[in-house]
Amino acid sequence: MPDDNTPLADILIRLAGPDDMVWIARTHGALYRRDEGFDDSFEPLVTTVLQGFMADHDPKNECGWVVEFAGEPAGSLFCTRLTTDTAKLRLFLLIPALRGRGLGHRLLNVALTFARDAGYQTMQVSTYERHVAACQLYRRAGFTLVSSKPARVFGLDMVEQTWEFTL
Repeated sequence: MPDDNTPLADILIRLAGPDDMVWIARTHGALYRRDEGFDDSFEPLVTTVLQGFMADHDPKNECGWVVEFAGEPAGSLFCTRLTTDTAKLRLFLLIPALRGRGLGHRLLNVALTFARDAGYQTMQVSTYERHVAACQLYRRAGFTLVSSKPARVFGLDMVEQTWEFTL
């Protein structure tokens, strides 16, 4: 397991494959249940998103990545098509041991580069106001908060936010 002394150079960002999907869904479900109090409806939603991605994504316009440490998955991020001109970030996760070390910014830059190269004009991401670190990451990267609204999701009352970045 990585710790604060783990060099970021020892961490690999690679393309996500079918063998990663169970880990991504289970880890999202477990971490969001433990750390955020999300109910059991979250993991099935992640599974549905992943199944849809694997079944019919266009590799020229959509991509997923896995962060790997010592041969084991440790994070994920997906760039999907929202519209012809807008990419959408999905399933952005790093295990807690890798957070706060700049790896999220590095992974976000991989997705931004992919989206630019795919010809998108903007990138959008949805998150919740209570995810302070994610909101700070998007703000520092140049995203702008474009909408904010109360929502009852995953058994919780939260404020859903949409952030946008001009590529």
